[in-house]
Amino acid sequence: MLTFEELKKNESIRKYIQKADESLLALGYTEHSFAHVTRVAGTAKYILETLGYSEHEVELAQMAAYLHDIGNLVNRVEHSQSGAVMAFRILDNLKMDADDIATIVTAIGNHDEGTGVAVNPIAAALILADKSDVRRSRVRNNDTTTFDIHDRVNYSVKDSLLKINEAHTLIKLKLNVDTRYSSVMDYFEIFLARMIMCRKAAEKLGLEFKLIINEQQLM
Repeated sequence: MLTFEELKKNESIRKYIQKADESLLALGYTEHSFAHVTRVAGTAKYILETLGYSEHEVELAQMAAYLHDIGNLVNRVEHSQSGAVMAFRILDNLKMDADDIATIVTAIGNHDEGTGVAVNPIAAALILADKSDVRRSRVRNNDTTTFDIHDRVNYSVKDSLLKINEAHTLIKLKLNVDTRYSSVMDYFEIFLARMIMCRKAAEKLGLEFKLIINEQQLM
């Protein structure tokens, strides 16, 4: 049975992730390389482990997270769809069980806010983990005077924390935003669709989603 650790060591997969991120760098996007996919995998693991999902389901969520952005190798537009097709071919060639491939491909194909829906717990965990990865270190433009709105918003987030409460009824995204670089309204301008998607993903997991920025609850 293919494991997450084995998947991470696959040189072809690593090359696809690297080259996909190089394309996004050329287009002026924030970091989508190993730091991002590793963090998303860790957060997806935290979500499902905390909620009592099986070790196997946690593994599948981590694999989906690690592969979720490889479609950027093809094009940023509809990258979730092309990434799902790429993941199918990769995992099929690695002789993964068809049921597990289907779960991972479904999660990847549904992670983008343009078309995605949290159709199963793996997809829901991936959505929450991916959309909550907002942080200063993802910004690659070193000149603050030329920041676009995505740069400003990501750079303004000094700390972010996604946390499930002890009763397993709430999942909170808490952000510490430096308003010298971006206002709270800027965050909502570009991330509102993502936060709505997070709310629906949380509901799929039996949770209520709350967004807290600078100690103020906004959702």
